[in-house]
Amino acid sequence: MTARNLIAGIVLAAAAGLGLRLAAQVQTEVPPPVPGARPVTVERVKVHGTALEGNLEGNAVDRDVLVFLPPSYATQKSRRYPVVYALHGYSIGAEQWAAEIRAPQTIEGAFALGAREMIVVLPDSKTVHNGSMYSSSVTTGDFEQFVAQDVVAYIDAHYRTIPNRASRGLAGHSMGGYGAARLGMKRADVFASLYIMSPCCLSARGAGRDPAELERVVEAMKSPADSAALPFFPRAQLAAAAAWSPNPGNPPLYLDLPTKQGEPRPEVLARWAANAPLAFVDQYVGNLRRYRAIAMDVGDQDGLRVDAARLHDAFDTYGVANTFEVYQGTHTSKVADRFQNHVMTFFSANLTFEAGRR
Repeated sequence: MTARNLIAGIVLAAAAGLGLRLAAQVQTEVPPPVPGARPVTVERVKVHGTALEGNLEGNAVDRDVLVFLPPSYATQKSRRYPVVYALHGYSIGAEQWAAEIRAPQTIEGAFALGAREMIVVLPDSKTVHNGSMYSSSVTTGDFEQFVAQDVVAYIDAHYRTIPNRASRGLAGHSMGGYGAARLGMKRADVFASLYIMSPCCLSARGAGRDPAELERVVEAMKSPADSAALPFFPRAQLAAAAAWSPNPGNPPLYLDLPTKQGEPRPEVLARWAANAPLAFVDQYVGNLRRYRAIAMDVGDQDGLRVDAARLHDAFDTYGVANTFEVYQGTHTSKVADRFQNHVMTFFSANLTFEAGRR
């Protein structure tokens, strides 16, 4: 079997699994409302992304962010709260992510069931190609810094937070799970508890489905916005290329594709591999050991469970304390339940709720 055929086989298998997960999105199970749950306040704000200025795709620099304030926030004026930052997946933004996890109902339900009150923040990182990969790129903008610096600084400046790492948690699902793993490893100076949900993109990606056709499509494109007409998989490949193989000298998309004339380009695929958490986890063991708690989960019918287990094994190999659960479900079937009954309770147990403690 040639290297090209091997890459194609891997990508097609992954694509088939992803297609099943997309079909399952509408089947997300919603936990029933909790009797007596008190309402949270939802605020929609714009956060200026200094880290996104000058991006070559023309992605918005002023970004939508949803802020969920706990029931006591309006009445207990001197009280400060820890914050959970929750990252959305590919092809959706903050509003769709809130709908997927059924916020605010699940946040209210978690508090009613005993989770301590905290602020929950959902930043929007959708791009012209439908996803930033929470990466640092001159093409997309530096979404890694946007989340870890711009959004955190805005929330600390405008809300009654406990502004230290012990009181900040980071979570994410799918592409957001990748973002939580990536930022979690790199920014232990900002966050102290980490919950990774069904993470994608943990291992090196291949050249994609029908790469020669993607090359032909890209040659005809006049601007990054033209990708809106593309099907899911080619558009996802462009998102990956924009994030992991940017090229400011290659307009109009300012990226390098992983193939040329249908053949893999090892130098580009190496750049993609360098952005795979399973490839760079060894470099951030010291950071990972700083976390108060790390949790990861994935459905038993989710094709991403294999790489999730590999990341868990890597943590264990290095003695990084973590928990890992494979639950019954698909990529998205339990995401609302997991957020209410697992993610929120995890942060309730592991964040610092008293100002001044570290």
